[in-house]
Amino acid sequence: MVRGKIVIQRIDNSTSRQVTFSKRRNGLMKKAKELAILCDAEVGLVVFSSTGRLYDYASTSMKSVIERYKKANEEHQLVLNATSEVKFWQMEVASLRQQLHNLQENHRQLMGEELSGLSIKDLHDLENQLEMSLHGIRTKKDQLLTDKIQELKWKGNLIYQENMELHMKVNLLDQEHMELHKKVYEKRVDNGDNRDSAISYGFGIAEKANASNHLELNRPQHQANREQTGTSRLCLGLH
Repeated sequence: MVRGKIVIQRIDNSTSRQVTFSKRRNGLMKKAKELAILCDAEVGLVVFSSTGRLYDYASTSMKSVIERYKKANEEHQLVLNATSEVKFWQMEVASLRQQLHNLQENHRQLMGEELSGLSIKDLHDLENQLEMSLHGIRTKKDQLLTDKIQELKWKGNLIYQENMELHMKVNLLDQEHMELHKKVYEKRVDNGDNRDSAISYGFGIAEKANASNHLELNRPQHQANREQTGTSRLCLGLH
């Protein structure tokens, strides 16, 4: 007599369910033992009933089977992670290569090369892009030139101020020098030196004073122009 095919689904009747559990559990335990003996395999079987009762079988010891399972599972996870990481980097490399290809193609088009495959719209967009880039470059260049001019003007004014201070110091030294020569001259006159030597000495003092007053200063061009303009206006007013 041929047995009918059993539908694999939960058995609603609790008695039938318990009988089926006991039969199939015993058959599963038997198969596990046979597998361990016939194939020299390390087998571990753990079964919990619906009531929470534990049934287990191990061909060696349940502890060694569980430790071996954990170790094998960890190694398997490492292999999977390594494989996933390799796939990730392969995809990353492919993406970077595509980006590099696009950038090289865009660069060649900006240089006026490989334009045969572009449409009128693409060429128009490329032209606008080049005009915007050129405008930005010119703006930056003008800004740099303006900053450089301002820096040079500031340095010119600083040098002019330093020259003015030096000029004042030189004039002060000249005055001190004149006073010193005057005292020496007066002392010689008081001591009865002859008139000719005193006069010649006095002329020497005057020549040195005049020579020291020939110091000229270079002023910034814009200040010189303003002073020249002011002088012209004053002359016109006098006429």
